[in-house]
Amino acid sequence: MRRRLALAASLILLAVLASCARRPMEAVLLLSDIAAGAGDSLLKRVTETPQRSHAGSGDLYRPADGVRAAMVLLPGAARTGKDDPRLVALANSLARSGWLVLVPEIPGLRSLQVSAADAALVAEAVRSLERPRVAVAAISFAAGPAVLAALEPDIASRVGLVVAVGPPFDLTAVTTFFTTGAYREAPGAPWRHLEPNAYGKWVFVKSNAARLDDAADRTLLAAIAERRMADERAPLDDLRRGLTPQGRAVMALMDNSDPERVPDLIAALPRAIREEMERLDLSRRDLSRLRARLLVVYGRDDRIIPWTEGAALARAVPVGDLILLDGLAHADLGAGSGLGLWRVAERLLAFRDGVT
Repeated sequence: MRRRLALAASLILLAVLASCARRPMEAVLLLSDIAAGAGDSLLKRVTETPQRSHAGSGDLYRPADGVRAAMVLLPGAARTGKDDPRLVALANSLARSGWLVLVPEIPGLRSLQVSAADAALVAEAVRSLERPRVAVAAISFAAGPAVLAALEPDIASRVGLVVAVGPPFDLTAVTTFFTTGAYREAPGAPWRHLEPNAYGKWVFVKSNAARLDDAADRTLLAAIAERRMADERAPLDDLRRGLTPQGRAVMALMDNSDPERVPDLIAALPRAIREEMERLDLSRRDLSRLRARLLVVYGRDDRIIPWTEGAALARAVPVGDLILLDGLAHADLGAGSGLGLWRVAERLLAFRDGVT
């Protein structure tokens, strides 16, 4: 009997060791497939193609070899939304690794209009999966609604992991960066500077244009954003001339290059814009109520939202981890590399396997 018990214990130990060794290798396969996008990879050769089907207004990716965990995957502010080729490839990669992946349609993000109200759509997506534990992964500005959804009482008990790639935290700090390129590594620390990607600035204008009172302002600001997203050097004088004081207040913030002036310029914005910024601003929320583990992923040289936002968000929650990556373009996991990205994949697979 003792020999049988010893043999059983040895077999259990070997199974555990094999499982521990398997997950790191699976993480390598997953990363290789993400990097390959729609191209060939070893993971594609050894797994069947996931089934993509409609789920409400979103898409559901079902693994061919059986569901091991469930995830809601949220696109960032991009017109391609759930149909962005990179997002589709990422959802397929995750499904090949055993995830049932739901990518909901978030109309506001597709139209570049970020809103705290999107949290209700995220919560609805979590509920629709009807599984006891769900992960939520959010790209860039979608992270705000994702965290807000995870704070809702009936959702908090079901979301065990939130992965936020390039998320904002303090919207005053984010606005300071995309308008002036200035950021601080800690409150009160000296300003540092990195040339920002102007896309973030014009997404802000596009997102908030509809919140102005005057119809002409709404039309002109949307046109300004569209023109500058197409060509950062495009002239704007013809559009600026028709702006009312509300529209000019928005453009005064966009034109500013002094980080010290940003709080006053935000205070001068139309009330509807200020109120929406307050609703979306995670730094104003009590994040101590977040029950999910938060995994924040950032590129060190992110030029849309600085990595310091990710560090602040990770510090603000009960269980938060920050992983900084080299070579990561904003929120594009396929462009990342190194040990940090492997750690992200390994954490995802650990959650899939019930390891918290």
